[in-house]
Amino acid sequence: MVVGLPLTLQGARGAQAEEVGQFVAELRKLLAVPVTEVDERLSSAQAEWLVPGAGKKRDGTLDSAAAAVILQTVLDRRRGGRR
Repeated sequence: MVVGLPLTLQGARGAQAEEVGQFVAELRKLLAVPVTEVDERLSSAQAEWLVPGAGKKRDGTLDSAAAAVILQTVLDRRRGGRR
């Protein structure tokens, strides 16, 4: 399972990231699969670049595209790529 970690633009763990960290800790207790935290900074901006106009829609398109960006980051790292 992959969970986006909302770090600040400076890379620090703010209040939101702390809440997500607590959520991840609970997931790790409950699930029998690994839970990976991934820096989600600028994933929405990257998704907007990949799917022009996605940010103007209110149908979840931007969130879905940002999730795909985050997942692709994990996959690229696992095979030794950069992103």
